[in-house]
Amino acid sequence: MSHNELPIKLPVDEKVLRETVEKAKDWGLMHGVAIRPFDTMNPNTLTIAPHTLFPTPVPRKDFEELIRLQPALNLLMHKVAHDHKFLEQALGNTIQHDEFTKKTYEIYEIVRKEGFAQDVSLGMFRSDYLPDTVRSLYLQVEFNTISTSIASLASHVTQLQSYILAELGYSELLKNMPDNNSLHLMSLGLVKAWEYYGNEKAVVLFLVEDVTANICDQRFMEYEIRKIQPKIRVLRVKLSDSTKFRLGIRKELLVDDQEVAVVYYRTAYTPELYKEGDWETRLLIERSTSVKCPSVQYHLAGTKKVQQVLALPGVLEKFFEDPSEAKAIRKLFTELYSLDLNEEGDKAYNLALQLPENYVLKPQREGGGNNIYGKEIPNFLQSLGKERQAYILMGLISPRPTQNYLVSRASGDVPALETVVSELGIYGVILGSSKEILTNYQAGHMLRSKLSTSNEGGLAVGSGYLDSPYLV
Repeated sequence: MSHNELPIKLPVDEKVLRETVEKAKDWGLMHGVAIRPFDTMNPNTLTIAPHTLFPTPVPRKDFEELIRLQPALNLLMHKVAHDHKFLEQALGNTIQHDEFTKKTYEIYEIVRKEGFAQDVSLGMFRSDYLPDTVRSLYLQVEFNTISTSIASLASHVTQLQSYILAELGYSELLKNMPDNNSLHLMSLGLVKAWEYYGNEKAVVLFLVEDVTANICDQRFMEYEIRKIQPKIRVLRVKLSDSTKFRLGIRKELLVDDQEVAVVYYRTAYTPELYKEGDWETRLLIERSTSVKCPSVQYHLAGTKKVQQVLALPGVLEKFFEDPSEAKAIRKLFTELYSLDLNEEGDKAYNLALQLPENYVLKPQREGGGNNIYGKEIPNFLQSLGKERQAYILMGLISPRPTQNYLVSRASGDVPALETVVSELGIYGVILGSSKEILTNYQAGHMLRSKLSTSNEGGLAVGSGYLDSPYLV
C-alpha cells in the first residue's frame, strides 16, 4: 500500500485557513452537506455536516479492487439471504441470547412458512473497510444491509473538497479525485424496484425514524428518484404510525389507502427504534407484495454473526463457483471469532481476556456506538455469562493515520490540524429473487474519517467526519 500523502503543504497559513473554512461551510450549506443539529433536532434549522477540509489519500490499486469486488459481495449476501439452512445454523445460538436478532428471525420464519408474498428483494448495501498497516491491505469492518446511509452526502462532499482544492490553487490534483455517483446509483436501485413492481400509481415508501437528523441525505434521494422517473411519488412515514398500514385483498401494502411498490427502511436497524406495536408493523410489511429494501432475510444476512461464520474455513467458498473470486474476498477478512459455548468459543474468550487491546467485541447492531474496545472488554465479557453468544470477537485493524482539518458546527473558524484515520465504504445495489438476479452493480463510495484516538466513527454518534478519497 502506498504511503504517499496528499501533496498539500500543512499546516495551512491561519489567515488562508480561516477564509477556506468559511468557504467550505458556505458551500456545504448551499449544497446540502448538512444535518439537523443533534442537540435540538429543530426541523427549521440545518447546520454544516461534519467533514474534513481535504480529501484523504487512498491507494488507487486497493480502491479499484474493492470497487471491482462489490458486485460479487452483493451476490454473496443475496445467496446467504436465500439459504435457509445456512441462516438457521449461523444464527441458531445468537437468537437464543440476542432479543433483537431473535425477533427479526421470528418474522423471517413466519413469512417463510407462509410463503413470501414478494419473492424479489432490493439490497442497497455498503461494505466498510479500514486499511491495515500490518498486512498492507484494506480489511472489511462490516457489511451494512439495512438503512445504509450517507450516499447523498458522499457525492456532495467529493464536490465540496474538489471546490476547496481548486480555491487553494491545487486544481491539478482534481484528476485524482474519483467521480462519485453514489446518490444517483443508489436512488436508481429504488427506481428499478418500483419499475419491477409494475404499478405506476404505487408509491415508494421511505420508512423513517420519529426524528431524523440526517434529513438531507434522505431528501436528496427522494429528489433524485423524481429526477430519474417523474411519475414516482415518495411518501415518508414513521414506523410508529402503525394505524396507517394495512394489507389489501391481494396482500398489497396500503398506507393511507395508497398502494406501496417499494418499502425503503431508514429506521428499524436497532432495538431502540422500535416502540410497542412496531414489530407487528414490520411483520405486516414483510407479509405484503411490496419490494422490501431490505427484506427481512437481507437484514439477517447483514448480522455480525453471519460475517463471522462466512470467515470460517471453507464456508465462503460454498457460495462461489469461481474459486479466484472467493479467494479475493477472503483476503478482505480480518480475524473473526465465535463466542459460542464450545471449545472454539472458549479459546476466543480467553484470547479476549489475555490480549484485549488486540480485539473489538461486536454485538448484532448497526448505527454506531455499540462496540466494546480494548481494556473495556475483560470486565464486560466476564459479566455476560451465556449472553456472550450474542457477540462476536474481531481482530482490531490498525489503520495508518493521516493529517487533516475537521470542519463542523463546533470546530470554530480556525480548526486545529488533527491526526485522523479513515474508513472506506463501497456501495452496492442488487435486485432479485431466489431464482434470478434482475440487477447487480457497484453504486459509488464514501469515506468517513475520525480522530485517531476515537473508537467509533459514525456520523450519527457524533464522531465521524465525511471525507472522500484522493487516489495515490
